[in-house]
Amino acid sequence: MSTTPTPDRPSLVRASMLVAEREITSQVRSKSFLVSTAILLVGILAAIVVSSVMSGRAQDDVPVAVVTSVAGEVPTTDGLAVTDVADRAAAERAVRDGDVEAAVVPADGPLGVEVLAMESAPDALLDALTQRPEVELLAPANADGPVRYVVTFGFGLIFMMSAISFGSTIAQNTVTEKQTRIVEILLSAVPARALLAGKILGNSALALGQTAAIAAVSVLALVVTGQDDLLTLIGTPVVWFVVFFAVGFVLLASVFAASASLVSRIEDTGVVLQPAMWLVMAPYFLVVFFNDNATVLSVMSYVPFSAPVGMPVRLFLGDAAWWEPLLSLAVLAASCVVVIGIAARIYERSVLRMGARVRVREVLGSRAAR
Repeated sequence: MSTTPTPDRPSLVRASMLVAEREITSQVRSKSFLVSTAILLVGILAAIVVSSVMSGRAQDDVPVAVVTSVAGEVPTTDGLAVTDVADRAAAERAVRDGDVEAAVVPADGPLGVEVLAMESAPDALLDALTQRPEVELLAPANADGPVRYVVTFGFGLIFMMSAISFGSTIAQNTVTEKQTRIVEILLSAVPARALLAGKILGNSALALGQTAAIAAVSVLALVVTGQDDLLTLIGTPVVWFVVFFAVGFVLLASVFAASASLVSRIEDTGVVLQPAMWLVMAPYFLVVFFNDNATVLSVMSYVPFSAPVGMPVRLFLGDAAWWEPLLSLAVLAASCVVVIGIAARIYERSVLRMGARVRVREVLGSRAAR
């Protein structure tokens, strides 16, 4: 009597990659995911472009001071209200006092002139000149006022929306597999830890890809609209935000998956996911209400669940030393390892338990899943 040999089960790494591939392809093939992502990116692009256009319409005639000796370099054109001044000192004083938005003064460069402005030179003036001269900013744009609020708000909102969206997907898939008992078939082919790891890896890759796309579109829009001063401010913090998000979402994804494995019905997910939801929303509300509180932001930078928002915000504000993001990232990575270990224990011992909601204390205290 011949027997067919049973195929070997894939290794933990191989099984995890197979599950991750399944998670990614199922999402990418979903029209709702593709459409929502496209709408999100187009919306961000449109918001930045419209904001730039509207800010350029602040007034019809831009007040400009011109030193008499170079008055011929500035053509008479609509959109400029030109005032002659005696020398560079008078021009700089007019700019600092707010009497004019910019001034054209003599310079030693090849063009013979340069532009003085406070935070940024008005486009109307630069476009009117035959060649664009050097621009000297007397008070380069900083992270104060509306810019501070908008950027910190953006970091918090993007983190919250992405984490909730993909975290909820992990939770929903986990409960659906339990409710339909598909999980029993999956676990006959791959270990529980591989199933959990694949879910985390797959959805983390999607979340990171979407976040990186948002960052790329934002940078592109700022370049196209000529907002180089703002791009200089947020360039490095955006890169750090993507790095922190990549690690921070893995931590949150494990919490969502472990929490969802405690219940067997979609209707019961609200209660078990509430703590995870608060962990995701807390950083958003903290940066919105405490973006001017250095102490709160410093604490956020080293708390694992809020570091992906707190540290990039501090880098944007210039309040963090060069070594702080490295230390914060190390703390976040170490916490991620610990949380994943606990989540794997919970998931492994509760994913096959049907019926009433499983208590976390009961799962962690048991010697084996029943």
